[in-house]
Amino acid sequence: MTATTNPALIPHPTADTSQWSGSRTHRIRGAVLESCDNKRPFAVSRPITVSDLDLAGPGPNEVLVRIEAAGVCHSDLSVVDGNRRRPTPMLLGHESAGRIVEVGEKVTDLSVGQRVVMAFLPRCGECAGCRTEGKLPCVAGTAANNAGTLLGGGSRLSRDGESVFHHLGVSGFATHATVDRRSVTPVDDDVPADVAALLGCAVLTGGGAVLNVARPAPGQTVAVVGLGGVGMAAVLTALSLDAEVVGVDAVESKLDLVRSFGVAQALTPEQATRQGLRADLVVEAAGHPRAFETAVAITAPGGVTVTVGLPGPEACSTVSPLVLTAEARTIVGSYLGSAVPRRDIPIYAQLWREGRLPVERLISARIRLEDINEAMDLLAGGSQLRQVIVFDDDRSATTAIPGLDTGASS
Repeated sequence: MTATTNPALIPHPTADTSQWSGSRTHRIRGAVLESCDNKRPFAVSRPITVSDLDLAGPGPNEVLVRIEAAGVCHSDLSVVDGNRRRPTPMLLGHESAGRIVEVGEKVTDLSVGQRVVMAFLPRCGECAGCRTEGKLPCVAGTAANNAGTLLGGGSRLSRDGESVFHHLGVSGFATHATVDRRSVTPVDDDVPADVAALLGCAVLTGGGAVLNVARPAPGQTVAVVGLGGVGMAAVLTALSLDAEVVGVDAVESKLDLVRSFGVAQALTPEQATRQGLRADLVVEAAGHPRAFETAVAITAPGGVTVTVGLPGPEACSTVSPLVLTAEARTIVGSYLGSAVPRRDIPIYAQLWREGRLPVERLISARIRLEDINEAMDLLAGGSQLRQVIVFDDDRSATTAIPGLDTGASS
């Protein structure tokens, strides 16, 4: 199908998988968003159903992955609560890691058994966006994500004969996923699956805002406003670079946690502005207009404010142009941490390996797939960093595809 950036104009993707060389259909289990209109509490309205689906095997440039772990992120919640509407039904999940169980005929650099991290914005490597080396997103990847398809076009998912949309090219809230080769980055086996999953979004985004955009020099102070999963990843990355770090959030439990990371200060927004905090580099990771205003307010003269949060499309903030000019300030937007996954994920994996980036500290709970509606409520309530769905150990073999039925679609 032809990708478009307007979901309202998207024809429903075909459920016919015969065009793909990996046309064998597998039975999987996943969390499907039925509607973006259900209200909280989601544990009651239950917009997400865990059900059996049919998954087509990989096309020539795709891989089939057995999911080991998947993080529950605000980008998932923003679809569930309607802030970022997507076509439904949609199999959710974009922050995942797992083992390859099948590769397409044109995939020559990956092999069965490898652990891979999935990134929610694939890069074609050829468009104007990809030529910016991370500053701008891939044009084709963005169009595919908006359409609910894979980068190669179309859907590999169906349920009862009806097509199901992909979420950001991954759909990782499932036992297995077929994804484009350009959506995955391999990591070594020493990186645990739950840590690997978080490298694909929380660390790419928060860490990238620091590593790729802020780029702290020795002696500079980094403040992070908004201490969710992305913000905490920014804190850990800044600490790994030996920066002096200040954490800012309105939730006291998050301030307690960030203190345990070894930050110089942990403050509420009111405390930060009242005491006149000024930081050379400030990362805004809350995705809220007031948080953005706080981030700008605490940026020092000559400093840089990096905004990596994603507020609702109608959100607005007020900033003084005079202050920007008189104090020679810079405000920079950073989508997905201005990341190139194939370049950046190995860097974060090595920092983790050296003990400098303790990603596991971002995990606030390990849950079952069936707990997904309740997990969205907890995330919306602000009490969780990263709840990670951990799939059963009895699906851990890599020489076959345990738990998948082969044959015709049901």
